[in-house]
Order: sequence, then structure tokens, then C-alpha cells
Amino acid sequence: MATPFIHIPVLLQEVLMYLKPEPKTVWLDGTVGLGGHSEALLTRALPESRLLAMDRDPRNLAMAKQRLSAFTDAVIFVSDSFAQAKSHAYAHGLCPFDGILLDLGFSSAHLQDASRGFSFLAEGPLDMRYDPSSQILTAEEIVNTWPEDELARIFRVYGEELKARRFAQAIVKERTKHPLETTTQLADLIEEVVGHRGKIHPATQIFQALRIAVNDELGELERALPDLVELLKPGGRIVIISFHSLEDRVVKTFFQQCNQLNVVTKKPVTATQIEIKQNPRARSAKLRVAEKK
Repeated sequence: MATPFIHIPVLLQEVLMYLKPEPKTVWLDGTVGLGGHSEALLTRALPESRLLAMDRDPRNLAMAKQRLSAFTDAVIFVSDSFAQAKSHAYAHGLCPFDGILLDLGFSSAHLQDASRGFSFLAEGPLDMRYDPSSQILTAEEIVNTWPEDELARIFRVYGEELKARRFAQAIVKERTKHPLETTTQLADLIEEVVGHRGKIHPATQIFQALRIAVNDELGELERALPDLVELLKPGGRIVIISFHSLEDRVVKTFFQQCNQLNVVTKKPVTATQIEIKQNPRARSAKLRVAEKK
């Protein structure tokens, strides 16, 4: 059972400053999550504004619907990846957009619910799918079936883990004795390999790598960006918040190389110390903005 918590949207004031919501506008929140950013956008954009609110996770979308219940007439909710935004935007007649927001990565709700398998701090199944009903491979299937070389590759590339090969070898050896089925099983194995000396648990990067691999996070982002630019009206802005260097690199490179965009933020915008104190998750957040020519 998930523990109740208060959702605090990251870099909220910065999002509002760059998107400049006003009446009679159309918006896409491609990662609506628990609805914090969208709530603030809609509060400032009404009346006569519309929002396409998307999320891969149907549980998050259900919570967003509750949070945004006061704006029912203005919002179209879609349970799907932002990589599919183009088809949904045209189907609902909601484009071109005045602004697009992506808040990448997993939410605090995912960590709070052990049954989702995102956290190594509580025992749960090694799942990690944003949409538990999807037919994609789970983290359990990956760690128990992928060859050592492929495990080492994703740990190195997606986790930026220097000990990727050692961890892959340990997993392959362990699974010959019994399958790895839970988050704590995997986390304990990783800790056995290197010990736990610092503030950061040694399984942190391994779990990041598995989550990215399970949900094809970087592939989804790379495929989506050209479509999202197409969906923007001239002068419209796209704001993207990322939480690790892999995502940020994809966004930065695309913004710089896309000849349809002007980069608004030459350097990523980060959270103030005041926000980090109130919301520690904001520490690693980087916000980039581009405007369509």
C-alpha cells in the first residue's frame, strides 16, 4: 500500500515563467504525473484554454484526474506516452500548442509504492514498468534472462556505472542458483559486491539503468522531440525538466541542432537552495527551454 504524501511539482515557478500561461491557449503536459504543474498552468490559463494531459502510468493519470477535477471541461486525459502525442493531439483537434511541458523520469508516487518495483528501500517485485498492464519486459525478466554483456552495457550506458561488468557477472552467477525476483534481493546482491560505504546506495545506478531499459526512456524521448516541435505553433515554447545527464544531453543536443527552434536557456535552469530544502528531489532537476521560430 502506498503511503500518502504531498506532491510538490519541481521548478514550478520557473515553468510558469517560461510558458507564460494566459487565457485562450492550448497546452500539452506530456507527463502530467500527479497534476501539480498542470493545475498551476490551468489556474492561470483559464478561461477558454485547453490542455492535453498525458501519462504512461494509468495510476498517476487517475490521481491527476482527481487533482484537476475543477478543470474537467478544459482537459483531455490520455493514458499513453508523450511519444504518441502527435496522433492524440490531431485526434482531439488540440494542436498547434502554445506550450509543451515534459517532466521526465519517475515520480515520487513510484518510489512510495513498493509494489511498483522502482525503489530498493522496500521489498517489491522487480517490475519498473510505468504501465503495469503493458507487454514490455519487466526488470525481473531483464536481470534473469539477458546475457552478461547486455547487462553490463545497460549498466554502463544507462547507469553510467563504472563497475558495470562486476555487477553483471554477479547477477548472472546468482541467477544460476535462484531467480532474482524482488527489489531487495537485487539491492542486497549489489551491496555484497562492493559494500556500502558512502551516502549513495550502490544499487542506485543499477536501478536507474534497469528503469530506463524497461521503459525505453531515452528512445521515447528521442522519437518524441521532432513530433513535439511540429505540434508547437510559431512562438510556442517547449519546456523540459530532466533528472540525469543522459536525458539532459538528449534535450540539449536536440535543441541546439533543431533549425526550427531558438534556444531560450543557454544553460540549464536549476532549483534554488530554498526549493531544494523544501523538496530534495529538485536537487538534480535541470530545466531547458526552446521556442519555435
